[in-house]
Amino acid sequence: MGQNLLEALNVRVVGSGDKILVLSHGFGTDQSAWNRILPFFIRDHRVVLYDLVCAGTVNPDFFDFRRYTTLDPYVDDLLNILDAIGVDRCTYVGHSVSAMIGILAAIRRPRLFAKLILIGASPRFLNDTDYHGGFEQGEIEKVFWAMEANYEAWVNGFAPLAVGADVPEAVREFSRTLFNMRPDITLFVSRTVFNSDFRGVLGLVRVPCSIIQTAKDVSVPASVAVYLKNHLGGRSTVHPLNVEGHLPHLSAPNLLAQVLRQVLPR
Repeated sequence: MGQNLLEALNVRVVGSGDKILVLSHGFGTDQSAWNRILPFFIRDHRVVLYDLVCAGTVNPDFFDFRRYTTLDPYVDDLLNILDAIGVDRCTYVGHSVSAMIGILAAIRRPRLFAKLILIGASPRFLNDTDYHGGFEQGEIEKVFWAMEANYEAWVNGFAPLAVGADVPEAVREFSRTLFNMRPDITLFVSRTVFNSDFRGVLGLVRVPCSIIQTAKDVSVPASVAVYLKNHLGGRSTVHPLNVEGHLPHLSAPNLLAQVLRQVLPR
């Protein structure tokens, strides 16, 4: 993508103010996932939005299956975007996989980030000795099989489970962005994310972190938020959100915006 990175990943900067807020969406969505959050911040922040290269809003030709085998190239994309638009200090909000992208970026460039706000974050989805990630390997393999066998049926089953809360509009929106993704890219990224393990690098993070955890998340058990707090190297706090599901910015945007306001650096 090179010089065309900003255009390829649909980078936008909206709002006004001296402080910069970066919103990075998670797996299965695109930057439109933040639409109901934006009005709470554009009056006093310049808000940076972009699409991950795997999003359905990005030309699938830009997704290099040889390159995006780990989260490191996603981190490269984020840092290259911030450098290209002249950001030297920001607060970063990352949902799901983008929480880990933010953690890796902050390890590389700690002075770039005033704070990380992590929503639905998990350093490892698979269970391990003395660690409950939420999934056994066999369960994950069944998910991959279902995605490959019948993508439409998988989306129709997964979207309401992920949203959790009884918010049909949020289910429709998440289904829409999942259907926008090319199924082979969705499967490839899912394998990358679900087979990752970032527990060993958490202690390298020196940036303050706020961890936002919903009451019941089918993808991330509440114990994972506690694990993050106990193992991140910087000052970290956990903020429970009284709503079910993995996508509070879709299902409870007003509630999430209130908590985001509370944890933003003063």
